[in-house]
Amino acid sequence: MKRKLTAGAVLSASALLAGAIQVAAAPAQAAPVPQRESLIALAGQQAAPVAKALALGGQEQLVVKDVVVDANGTRHLRYDRTYAGLPVLGGDLVVHQKANGSIASVDRAFEGRVSLPGLTPALSAGTASTQAVDSVRATVGVAPADADASPVTRVDGASAPELVVWAGDGSPRLAYRTVVHGERADGTPSSQRLVTDAATGQVLSTHEEVQTAVGTGKGVHVGAVTLTTTQSGSTYQLKDPTRGNQWTGNAKSGNALYTDADNNWGNGLASDTQSAAVDAQYGTGATWDYFKNTFNRNGIKNNGVGASNRVHYGNAYVNAFWQDSCFCMTYGDGSGNANPLTAVDVAGHEMSHGVTSATANLTYSGESGGLNEATSDIFGTLVEWYANLPVDVPDYLIGEKINIFGNGQPLRYMDKPSKDGSSKDAWYSGIGGIDVHYSSGVANHFFYLLAEGSGAKTINGVAYNSPTSNGSTVTGIGRAKAAAIWYRALTVYFTSSTNYKAARTGTLNAAKDLYGAGSTEYNTVAAAWSAVNVN
Repeated sequence: MKRKLTAGAVLSASALLAGAIQVAAAPAQAAPVPQRESLIALAGQQAAPVAKALALGGQEQLVVKDVVVDANGTRHLRYDRTYAGLPVLGGDLVVHQKANGSIASVDRAFEGRVSLPGLTPALSAGTASTQAVDSVRATVGVAPADADASPVTRVDGASAPELVVWAGDGSPRLAYRTVVHGERADGTPSSQRLVTDAATGQVLSTHEEVQTAVGTGKGVHVGAVTLTTTQSGSTYQLKDPTRGNQWTGNAKSGNALYTDADNNWGNGLASDTQSAAVDAQYGTGATWDYFKNTFNRNGIKNNGVGASNRVHYGNAYVNAFWQDSCFCMTYGDGSGNANPLTAVDVAGHEMSHGVTSATANLTYSGESGGLNEATSDIFGTLVEWYANLPVDVPDYLIGEKINIFGNGQPLRYMDKPSKDGSSKDAWYSGIGGIDVHYSSGVANHFFYLLAEGSGAKTINGVAYNSPTSNGSTVTGIGRAKAAAIWYRALTVYFTSSTNYKAARTGTLNAAKDLYGAGSTEYNTVAAAWSAVNVN
């Protein structure tokens, strides 16, 4: 069973002023923004005094994960937490620091101190590994909670258990983190990350690290596009040196990098091995360009490193997935190996899981899991709008080109999520207990309302009719502003355990930062959340 994490909370500035940290104030004429490495180093230097200002315990330390700096010098320092050197799962936080160095507020996944009676686990690592493997093995043949994942059919073993502190439910305790490897019925590799109580063996959290986005269906191609490649001697490689050396390989040939003699790739037919590679390479580049040109994000991890792709995975494999472990996308060839699943919104969706992992790291269960999945739907859609391909006209439909149902219907709808028969249009008290691909409907619906507004309209030739749960009328602020608000909330305010109520707070804070409190944008964020019953 997946366990819902507790919501992050915002601490008031008054609670922290006494322990505020002072650093050099930004000059009136701002110098060029420091490189990310310098910002990370600065945040690392401040980790100890920040921990002291937050009144953390003596054995707690902060480890910098990311830094965002605003034009006015405000810093947003994202930290993970350790206790006695052990990672604290669900202990992450974001410190919002004024330009003069004082702490304005903090968003925490877990609000309290970590304090344990001891660091000696009652269960050995070997026992924990056996129990984790047995727990996954017990699910063989059982349909998982994730709607787009097939049952585990093979369990191969587990990584060495890592001793950690589990704080995801607000009651810190010693635990083991173990990754159990195997395979699912549809050929998808399985890497289930389990957190188990080090005293009892109870499963506290389980999460499939191989995140898929589509079910059975057909893929499409991106049509005639331009690709940046690398020349090596007399041949060309499907590797892009302008986008972090992102590259595409053939899974049928040991993931070997694609090469070509004339730099003219593919013929647009699914039967041609290069055509799916063109799709994958283009989708990776479009995602890179969207985040770079829209948010100045330098790659998925914001470190200038490009992702890799492998196409023609498995045999008639009808899915696609992202893995943080290899920093790669994998695409199957679809039913009958006739249609590779390489649509641009699939690429944008999956690689946005990587962006989420590198920032808020929203836990993939409960309400935070719905927000995680919605974030990928949102940015996958925005990548599609950014690419603006003539063969894939942008819309607010998820996976519409894949045709997984065989009747031309999309996988999900953003204007009215319930049209797919399972997703939810609005929040209710039990929504954290359903599959994340369905609870994501609340945030998808919010984003559509924020961008386009409620009611019936036709956009780019597609008819929409978005309802509101409270009968209100919402006037949208446009995709660009809606995207800016969501990205800032994700990278500056969300934590691993953010739920829908906290997402409302985070996006309101983001709108206030970008457009001002009481602005049309701020008020529309509030109205759009209320329209999906998040108040």
